[in-house]
Amino acid sequence: MRKNIVAGNWKMNTTLPEGLKLADEVNAALAAEKHNCDVIICVPFTHLAPVAAVIDQNVLGLGAENCADHTSGAYTGEVSAPMVASTGATYVILGHSERRQYYGETAATLREKVDLALAAGLTPIFCIGEVLAERENGTYNDVVKAQVEDALFHLSAEDFGKLILAYEPVWAIGTGKTATADQAEDMHAHIRGVIAAKYGEQVAQDTSILYGGSCKPSNAAELFAKPDVDGGLIGGASLKCADFMGIVKAF
Repeated sequence: MRKNIVAGNWKMNTTLPEGLKLADEVNAALAAEKHNCDVIICVPFTHLAPVAAVIDQNVLGLGAENCADHTSGAYTGEVSAPMVASTGATYVILGHSERRQYYGETAATLREKVDLALAAGLTPIFCIGEVLAERENGTYNDVVKAQVEDALFHLSAEDFGKLILAYEPVWAIGTGKTATADQAEDMHAHIRGVIAAKYGEQVAQDTSILYGGSCKPSNAAELFAKPDVDGGLIGGASLKCADFMGIVKAF
């Protein structure tokens, strides 16, 4: 049985004191009542170890927003998967559209990152999705299929089964636009079919696929009600405890 998951991606937001306060608020809110999903926050590198010290990871999972494509060495400014794991974090977002767009991350780079994250014991939250032009010209299914195949299909079925996928229609991130629940379901079902063709139906059915495009408390329940949508990768709404918990409560 695949898990329902709500993961927050703080992006480049919050100072350390602000981040500690927010993490503490979310942890307390989750501890106060039982919820029908796993909840994760992915925070800036500077916050990882301090946040790990103030949350209960039986209640709230912790992840990084990225890691390097090398284990160690002369790569000034980079943070490796073993370094992330050493902070107490257990998840890492990889392949986010902003990393692809602004930092030129390719399938080859992402293959390395996925392998190193898994070797360090981290669970990758691997992002895929199309831009507006690809949605409008009808190539979006092929684009997303290629993103999955090119970066992930070198993995064994066992290792693929350790991943969480996140579909982010890039045209719906931070724009206020949201894919309709039916559009999200269609793509999630398509992704599951791509996985099944490679690894078999069981692996496909066991893979959690999150929706990551302007998910808010007001639309989360409709999205999460779809059979192939297993939760959300939440950007802006993860920066306020009340908004984030509103999404968690959609389950």
